[in-house]
Amino acid sequence: MSEFSREDAVDRLETLVETVERERTPVPVREIWAFGDIALGLDPVERLDVYLTKDVLMRDDSQSTDVDEEYGIDGVGQSVRADWAAEYPEYLRANANGHAAPEKCLAAQLLGEDEPIHLEVCNAGFEDNVTQRLRGAKLREDYTQLLDPRGVCLWVDGTKSEEAFRKLRESDLALPTLSAALEMLGMEETEASEAAREVHAWREQQEGVTVRGDVV
Repeated sequence: MSEFSREDAVDRLETLVETVERERTPVPVREIWAFGDIALGLDPVERLDVYLTKDVLMRDDSQSTDVDEEYGIDGVGQSVRADWAAEYPEYLRANANGHAAPEKCLAAQLLGEDEPIHLEVCNAGFEDNVTQRLRGAKLREDYTQLLDPRGVCLWVDGTKSEEAFRKLRESDLALPTLSAALEMLGMEETEASEAAREVHAWREQQEGVTVRGDVV
């Protein structure tokens, strides 16, 4: 699948929200946002950008926290729920250090392998992380790390926003270009234009499911 029609993209978001509501997840999910192309009213949507706000698993609230070594992955019962791993072992994923990676586990559970979807996962809310990532990108002079600020909140703590979904379906969101949005966050015009070009170029290189996780 190389792109979504707009209708299919919104349907896909609804399915994702329903999955989070219905199924146990590796870590608690607090917010789900859509951002980028889907929020602009584009049709088709070349890549669907989704942001999940998760809790850091300080204490596993599983019914049972007995961890079986058969997983071959560290951190089960620490960074991801033990009972989730027992129920969905096929979705258990590790980072390069062999430790359970919540963002990769979420992507495996919620997304197909070849869907044109980019998933951002962080313990901070979308709006707070937009500011944090902007600051970090400027310091490192790596604008591909930016988080596109043009987002819409779809679901918070178990409550789905029917109004947000209606606006997405009807292309009823008035949002600026990426460079203009970055200027609103305090970037100079030239820098904002350069940053927008780099973000668009990075996006064009991505295929299938991509996932990025960070902790603020």
